[in-house]
Amino acid sequence: MKRITRRFSVLITAVACGLATLVASAGTPPGKAPRPAAGLTQYVDPYIGTGFHGHVFLGANVPFGAVQLGPVNLSEGWDWCSGYHYSDSTIVGFSHTHLSGTGIGDLGDVAVMPTTGAVRVTKGTLKNPEKGFVSLFSHQEETARPGYYAVRLKRYNIRAELTTTERVGFHQYTFPKSDAAHLVIDLQQGIGWDLATDTHIEQLNDSTLVGYRFSKGWAVKQRLYFAAVLSKPIKQFTSLQVTDTLGNTTPAATGTRIKGVVTFTTKAGEIVKLKVGISPVSTANALANIRAEVPHWNFAKVVAAADASWNRELQKVRIQAEPARMKTFYTALYHTIVAPSVFNDHNGDYWGTDEKVHKGATFTNLTTFSLWDTYRAAHPLFTLLQPNRVNDMISSMLAIYQQQGKLPVWHLMANETNTMVGYSAVPVVADAYLKGFKGFDANLAYEAVKATAMRDDWGLKDVKALGFIPANNEVESVSKGMEYAIDDWCIAQMAKKMGKADDYAYFSKRAKNYQNYFDKQVGFMRGRVSPTEWRTPFNPFSSVHMKSDFTEGNAWQYTWLVPQDVEGLIGLLGGDKRFSEKLDSLFVVKGNMGSEASPDISGLIGMYAHGNEPGHHITYLYNYVGQPWKTAEKVRFINENFYTTKFDGIIGNEDVGQMSAWHVFSALGFYPLNPANGAYVFGSPAVNEANVALAGGKTLSITAKNNSAANKYIQRVTLNGKPYPKSYITHQTLLQGGTLVFEMGAKPSATWGTAPADRPKSVMQ
Repeated sequence: MKRITRRFSVLITAVACGLATLVASAGTPPGKAPRPAAGLTQYVDPYIGTGFHGHVFLGANVPFGAVQLGPVNLSEGWDWCSGYHYSDSTIVGFSHTHLSGTGIGDLGDVAVMPTTGAVRVTKGTLKNPEKGFVSLFSHQEETARPGYYAVRLKRYNIRAELTTTERVGFHQYTFPKSDAAHLVIDLQQGIGWDLATDTHIEQLNDSTLVGYRFSKGWAVKQRLYFAAVLSKPIKQFTSLQVTDTLGNTTPAATGTRIKGVVTFTTKAGEIVKLKVGISPVSTANALANIRAEVPHWNFAKVVAAADASWNRELQKVRIQAEPARMKTFYTALYHTIVAPSVFNDHNGDYWGTDEKVHKGATFTNLTTFSLWDTYRAAHPLFTLLQPNRVNDMISSMLAIYQQQGKLPVWHLMANETNTMVGYSAVPVVADAYLKGFKGFDANLAYEAVKATAMRDDWGLKDVKALGFIPANNEVESVSKGMEYAIDDWCIAQMAKKMGKADDYAYFSKRAKNYQNYFDKQVGFMRGRVSPTEWRTPFNPFSSVHMKSDFTEGNAWQYTWLVPQDVEGLIGLLGGDKRFSEKLDSLFVVKGNMGSEASPDISGLIGMYAHGNEPGHHITYLYNYVGQPWKTAEKVRFINENFYTTKFDGIIGNEDVGQMSAWHVFSALGFYPLNPANGAYVFGSPAVNEANVALAGGKTLSITAKNNSAANKYIQRVTLNGKPYPKSYITHQTLLQGGTLVFEMGAKPSATWGTAPADRPKSVMQ
């Protein structure tokens, strides 16, 4: 998801006053802190994606944790959506919530900045950094690995170390000798669009502070409570409201620009520890979260536990490959399990979209659902590797449906942002149901998907009445209509399995609505204004961000967005041969998308854009016309060139795990082209061996024999020792475990996967 508005597109780069260190893409700086016993976390490089437009979070967290504790740079702008960009060399605090790989900045709650000397409560500016508490840092004195982050703040000679549990951020600061050492608790500062609307802090006892931070931003009504417990008695505590842009203050505990300042004396090398619990419900729950998750002061123990939690997740897929591929693969797998993130307390309480506290939930409530991105591959990956969490994800979505009257679109911190097009929770819910997950109310799930599809907003009234969205009625009409058709196909499959014949017929018809956007005269999907009239003028290369008929793309890219009915698309384009020829053209054609095209239409091969999610299935379409070697060529090129070990090693916005999920699947050798038909299309495995841990204690063993950069074409496949001629495999087959062997070669096979009977199908039953 790469929404950018004019307000947010101007980047403020930290190049003045010596505040930036622009670094060319290179390897990760060596860590300075001892690493726990070697596990698969050794292959994770959290710096990958912190350069270019990756927008990934850098800091300490645990899988799907509520806390993402990491540094925030002074610079702001689109490439700082996560708060951090590798080009920067400034830090203004360590915040407890961050987004990873989004196109809009938000969160940044409860920032802590350790300082010495005169008290400063504003962060400073690029022109006048000395007026604030901003500090320079060097990447050579910075360490990042799963569950741990450390850096030396040059201005204060303070070493900061961070780790977390699910709901608690654990800080460890090594101070120099000082009679005026401080911890500034900054409740004003946020990231991106985030703006504090009501904040409060107070001292509870000699070592504890409590408070809250309410804010508005991308998510318009955010609330977070916190409790902060220090290992060192508080010598002095002051709370202040900043009253103007000059940094003047007045004593206050409540306001919109509140700063809390803890002051104490430190010896040289003295360590001060801080535990910060967060809660969407109350300060009491925040304190209870600390007691439940970190009842001690052993920082190293929490670091080790965080590392172990990441290793448990990463070990679900054990691969053998060359060192660079090991690093890109496990870093990608790491990125897929940052979110959705926990949004409840240790006792189960959570804050709902209905602005009520919910107690006694039988599931773990989650937030950060980037569904337009993640329905394509990240959620199908969860059905393989996170079966125990899938039910929580679906139950969270169903709770949101009950509270707001529709399934989530892009849900964040109990807020519906309505960002991006389609009702993309539907494929996720349908896929879980169709794959046999039982840990949620199936009848409620069907009610939710149908009710969401039968609304009248966002062009749906026209979908129901006309079968298409008139381009002069709704912006991004083609993209919306095509995403709705995918979603409606998924509803039809649920209806079919549930025996709802009338609904199956109705939604199957709506699933064909993509055909109403296809103009046979030009051979592309395009906007139409009536049953007999197309929007003019038409240029298949043109892309106008948030103003045209397409969402972050053009007609060349969106013509292929029919993963639910590839056979139907083949028919529209004139059959196998003409389909293949046009698909070939996509990867070589050149054209000007225009000055107003989305800047994150990146990773271009011809007009194919790997950096944007609607194209992620396209390379696998060749299998449907019996040309799997063309899929292999494209997939292998993307794996080798668009996923690297450099800081700019993700070719586009990470999009909360979707970019990385493509790499994980594709490196293993298959991909869920259709997000809800329970099949995976074969491509070209980029790893030599893999063992995938599945539900029920079963294991899928994958081997790619004779695999190399040259030997990228599948020659034949065996499953449990028997020939497997099909160029796809089903989810249910994979769940049985066993041994899947790809035999690779330097030339395309003339027979494997080419016969019509061996090609993937949109409907597998």
